[in-house]
Amino acid sequence: MVNAKIIGTGISVPKKVLKNEDLSLMLGEDIDDFVSNTLGIRERHVLSENESTADIASEAAQNALKNASIKAEEVDLIILATDTPEYISPATSVVVQHRIGAKNAGTFDINCACAGFVTALDAACKYIAADKSYRNVLVIGAYAMTKFLDWKEKKTATIFADGAGAILLQATKENAGLLASKLEADGSYHDFLGIFAGGTKYPIDEKELAEGYRTKVRFAKKYPPEVNIEGWQRIVKQVLQRANLSLDDIKLFLWTQVNLSTIKIVMNELGLPFERTHTIMHKWGYTGSACIPMALHDAIAEGKLNRGDNFVMCASGGGLNMAAVAFRF
Repeated sequence: MVNAKIIGTGISVPKKVLKNEDLSLMLGEDIDDFVSNTLGIRERHVLSENESTADIASEAAQNALKNASIKAEEVDLIILATDTPEYISPATSVVVQHRIGAKNAGTFDINCACAGFVTALDAACKYIAADKSYRNVLVIGAYAMTKFLDWKEKKTATIFADGAGAILLQATKENAGLLASKLEADGSYHDFLGIFAGGTKYPIDEKELAEGYRTKVRFAKKYPPEVNIEGWQRIVKQVLQRANLSLDDIKLFLWTQVNLSTIKIVMNELGLPFERTHTIMHKWGYTGSACIPMALHDAIAEGKLNRGDNFVMCASGGGLNMAAVAFRF
């Protein structure tokens, strides 16, 4: 049976950095204690005025291709996960396809907020398994949420950052690749978090621009903490059961990088040492749909994964969407 192995990873972060002390000055209050110790964020990278999602997505893609020693023309499919697209239409993936020269690749975007990359990875693996014409598939998570921030709103300005991560998958008959996966959704949370203007429900007009509320990312309602604390554990256990694996069979657990305290609670409740996860929010902030591939790339660079190791990626995002995969590296 054909599976999809990881042969390359790459990331991109903007050069501009905002530290917690910079935000404290902007907001007029000291935010460092909560943001550093609870969220785990010390600084974040921010796109400049003339940079956009396609810029960092293309750079991450090129870095993954270089890491894999694969030419862009050899890519058969590009799947890009983002909820901060270059345009409403056309898809950001086709912009990236043009920029990197992947002239033989089909493309499409996935938007299920911060669960997007893991969902896209699951889809990519199944394309490879189902159709032998897909040999090399590029999966990208890209996030440019600072373009939609109200820099005067503490609860959003302190969290979100920009970045992109990419993984190149290749068809293989080796004992590697996707072991099991699961997608979940609960649409009752659809109006809790988002950028609500710009679609057909609230087109951007003079009224929306004047009010300025729905044109920015907003926590309109508060998510119960158990959504992630209980939800992550539940979906991961279900995936491991599908893969006939135990928690002890997993070398590394990668979680959505939105809150360090939540990750610590989940690891503790699963009875796992914190050393069996990896976090990046301290240096890159919260990069949404890009945070899982960025964390994976960083963990590999630090030697936390070796060939043959099993690892889990679990992501959740507004909607509510959740996705988890078990994978053999």
